[in-house]
Amino acid sequence: MKYSNATNYALHTMVQLIRLPRDASIGVQELAKAQQLSPTYLSKILTKLTKAGLIESTPGAKGGYRLARGERDISFFDVIQAIEGESHLFDCTLHRHEGCLIEKVMRDAEANMKQELQEQLLVDIAEQAGQHQGGDGK
Repeated sequence: MKYSNATNYALHTMVQLIRLPRDASIGVQELAKAQQLSPTYLSKILTKLTKAGLIESTPGAKGGYRLARGERDISFFDVIQAIEGESHLFDCTLHRHEGCLIEKVMRDAEANMKQELQEQLLVDIAEQAGQHQGGDGK
């Protein structure tokens, strides 16, 4: 099982946004530069995060991106779902009888992983990152 690179970049971008001063915005160019990405590629990711209601964009010279929710209201799962969608990780390919037992095991494991990712908040990672960099929040 592997998440896409877009999910990786989205999670890192969200941590960057969480670490901004409250109500501050940051442009796509600066966000992209921090991860060594093309702004065009990151813009596609930012569009998905915006559509999911995780971030908002402000147009104009002083515009940019910022959180659309409180930082304690954003879990790893929220970001993953915004990028990857809502499909299951496993679907049984054998439909000979109802109720595939293998699919049940896989869906139960997926539910456990979903619960864990819902409980993990990105703000906790952002706080740890600030401590690793001398606690200055940059």
